[in-house]
Amino acid sequence: MEFTEFKNAVIAEAKALGLTDYELYYQSGSDLSVSAFQHEINEFSSSIDGGVCFRCLVNGKMGYASTQALSADQAKSIVAHAMENAASLEAEEEEFLCPGGKTYAPLDRKPYALPSTEELISAVLDTQDKLYAADPSVIDGTSARGLAQTMNIAICNSKGLDVSYESSVAGLIAMPTVSDGTEMENDFSAKLGKLDTIDAKALADKAVNRAKGNLGGEVPTTQACPVVFDPEAMSDLLQTFSDIFSSENAQKGLSRLAGQEGQVIAAPCVTLVDDPFHQDNPMPINFDAEGCPTCKKNVIENGVLTTLLYNMKTAAVAGKETTGNAFKGSYTSPVGVEPFTMYLAGGDLTEEELLSKAGNGVYITSLGGLHAGANAITGDFSLQSAGFLIENGKKTTHVKSFTVAGNFYQLLKNITALANNTQLPTPFGMTTFGAPSVLVEGLSIAGK
Repeated sequence: MEFTEFKNAVIAEAKALGLTDYELYYQSGSDLSVSAFQHEINEFSSSIDGGVCFRCLVNGKMGYASTQALSADQAKSIVAHAMENAASLEAEEEEFLCPGGKTYAPLDRKPYALPSTEELISAVLDTQDKLYAADPSVIDGTSARGLAQTMNIAICNSKGLDVSYESSVAGLIAMPTVSDGTEMENDFSAKLGKLDTIDAKALADKAVNRAKGNLGGEVPTTQACPVVFDPEAMSDLLQTFSDIFSSENAQKGLSRLAGQEGQVIAAPCVTLVDDPFHQDNPMPINFDAEGCPTCKKNVIENGVLTTLLYNMKTAAVAGKETTGNAFKGSYTSPVGVEPFTMYLAGGDLTEEELLSKAGNGVYITSLGGLHAGANAITGDFSLQSAGFLIENGKKTTHVKSFTVAGNFYQLLKNITALANNTQLPTPFGMTTFGAPSVLVEGLSIAGK
């Protein structure tokens, strides 16, 4: 049965059983992935997944049940199972349902037709050909990947809410391996969007240049010095520590930003934005996982923490309004808190001017060990790095096999300048992170 028919059956069953507070959450999607290696398709996968979650309030307790099967029998069963689940709970936690009648921002981008399997295969093979053609240093081990995804979400509840969302996105990933005859290195570059608008040559050239930049190099001297993170490295660092801006983590004691709203937590040049409608967000959405309207917001503005990110539950605990950042990883997941498109706003300097301001230091292009080497609670990090020396305001010698160490909370205060080259390199699931090149004082480099 189609979702609309299933939804009507569930609502009818809930009303028949006297339920007055309930919600039905639906999520489905498709995923097509193609990989090429040595000029042939070596991996192909196609999947369709989805289901529904029903929750209802019974005697002050919220029960949950989920199913993948949309049938008349399951419409009855899912309601009964949720009621049984509520009856078995011991703790009573306040739960919230979003009222209907909210105003939602219009979406100016509509879902577009995804490429056929044949079109995706052709684009992937073409990308790999362009990788090999980009430079003589490209060798076997080089690969390319293409993807095409759809996402459908619908939420309705007993308070009059009835919203739905549909999106689609395609993408290419170029993954070259290069050699100078003595060593091999690799890197990648990705681009999401409408497949026929992605410039495969530009994507391949960027990936190959990044990989070539990893060849050779020396270990830098251990020192404390100015560090410039390029947009991709800074985006990775922001993603690693993004949970500190979650009100849920703050309320659990997992973020040092608890109670800091309205306080200075960063340098005056720092503005951190969360924007579900950003032009580079491949999946803009105007409601969150609770059905509340989403909005663009400055999490940090000119160094001041203006707001944490809230869902309805964490907002109620804090005596605030939700920021529309409720999140569900899947239809079975509990409601959490996540950003949509979180990025550091760029400054007024070109990257060349930023390097000149740095004087002498290190320019970091890649970070490794982001999970093992970073503590999202304390903010401490010690990360494998590669990049270039900055000498007299210019990028010079390639450097590698060193670590950069510091504390993310302190790093925010030690940012002295940002370039005007903000990029959103690669989404992390439903969330995208971005940054410009960023100059930070007082970081420790451990090399030789």
